[in-house]
Amino acid sequence: MQKNFKERLKDVEAFVFDVDGVLTDGAIIPIGDDFLRRYYAKDGYAMAYAIRHGYKICIISGGFGKNLESRLKRLHIEYVYLNCMDKIAAIEEFAQKAEVNLHNTIYMGDDIPDLECMQRVGLPTAPADACIEAIEASVFVSEYNGGAGAVRDIIEQVLRVHGTWAVDKKGVIPDDSKEVASR
Repeated sequence: MQKNFKERLKDVEAFVFDVDGVLTDGAIIPIGDDFLRRYYAKDGYAMAYAIRHGYKICIISGGFGKNLESRLKRLHIEYVYLNCMDKIAAIEEFAQKAEVNLHNTIYMGDDIPDLECMQRVGLPTAPADACIEAIEASVFVSEYNGGAGAVRDIIEQVLRVHGTWAVDKKGVIPDDSKEVASR
């Protein structure tokens, strides 16, 4: 008997996300040799929280920039493929390096360059505002748009199924930050 979507979440061990249109709303502002992107803080928190609980997270994007690299480094994302024109090679390399089964991996993409990876994983997903091809390729479409909670939505669902969501009240603080003592 085939498992339903929620049952399949129990097998998830890794997440792969595109950037522009998934972690952001897709808008970019060129600033010299770099770009400004708008991120949703709760998506970032969810990714860092998942990593702290042992999940592997990978970013595969045709996008690039020092600001983007800095954002991903602060979130402690180990597997990062930017300026990537061969996403399928990147996801295969990630699976090998991270020792994850792509059948137990979620990929969230929003556009045509994501389709091949979406077909390669066990659980392809998309934000609500993804292109129709990405939506049709998905087993789950978030009710939230890219850059507005879609990433948090899918991570929270997986961690809730595993019983690891909100199990502690700690924030996710980068190593180079100092905790503020409560008064």
